[in-house]
Amino acid sequence: MDNKKWFKEAQFGMMIHWGLYTLPAGEWKGKRMTGIGEWIQQYYRIPNAEYHELAKAFNPVLFNAEDWVKLAKSAGMRYMVVTAKHHEGFALYRSQVSRFNIYDGTPFRRDVIAEIAEACYKHGLKLGLYYSQDLDWSEPNGGGWQMGKTWSGCGPEERELRYWVNNWDFPDDEHKDYAQCFRDKIKPQVKELLTNYGDLCLIWFDTPSSISTEQSIELYHMVKQYQPDCLVNSRIGNGVGDYRSMGDNEIPDAYMAEELVETPATLNDTWGYKSFDNNWKDAARVRAIKKHLNDRGVNYLLNVGPDSLGRIPAPAAAILKNAGK
Repeated sequence: MDNKKWFKEAQFGMMIHWGLYTLPAGEWKGKRMTGIGEWIQQYYRIPNAEYHELAKAFNPVLFNAEDWVKLAKSAGMRYMVVTAKHHEGFALYRSQVSRFNIYDGTPFRRDVIAEIAEACYKHGLKLGLYYSQDLDWSEPNGGGWQMGKTWSGCGPEERELRYWVNNWDFPDDEHKDYAQCFRDKIKPQVKELLTNYGDLCLIWFDTPSSISTEQSIELYHMVKQYQPDCLVNSRIGNGVGDYRSMGDNEIPDAYMAEELVETPATLNDTWGYKSFDNNWKDAARVRAIKKHLNDRGVNYLLNVGPDSLGRIPAPAAAILKNAGK
């Protein structure tokens, strides 16, 4: 099937944010963060020497790829998008580029992306992979130093401007060289994802800030070189990409039947697991949002955040099953 035709017909997908941030689960040294859980390292400016120690405790013994895939299918979802690497720089697969990954850096020693790819193939669910191509807090030259970020809803002691880049470990913003990170980590890891895990329906890039137009185009062409049918979302940056990612949780009213468009959205208030975020949308609300988006030609990419043991939270699983009835 033509990849654009498939995307248009899919309508509903599951997004999964999973990484080391599931261990603190929104809490650090006696404090609970506001905002989204996968940004906890940036939120509390946790040094890599301390944050990377979490890998030694990351052992998700209850992870079962087939359970995730079967849940997605029971909800009526047609594709799955998994965070192969988020902004913390930790990869959920065995990367030859960086040992900061789930196989080489944790006691789990399993390639999660390989297991998910196999389960998707077995059960007929299309697989897409999320990859943070700009922000990488584990890298001295990771992108984002041009961008300020103010956390809304913080307490008075937390209102200072926070930057997207890791400038607590690597404070010399003036001499940062994103081109080095792009050349030595970003491109080689994206190539690994494109060549080691079978057919991908899409690559989901995110938060472009430092990436140049030339680099966005180079990355796009590399995707097409190895997987011509793999779609690329607009968050690769600089007007490049095959389809448009709306803003997070953006529910447009406009009709976009002639475009390829997708809204990424949360089931509660966070993307990565936070133990105390129980603000769940119920099944009726999920069905209503899906209908609203699909009627306007927009895919609904609905996120769940598994915990550090690999479990999709029970309330999230129940909502998705009910939404699929």
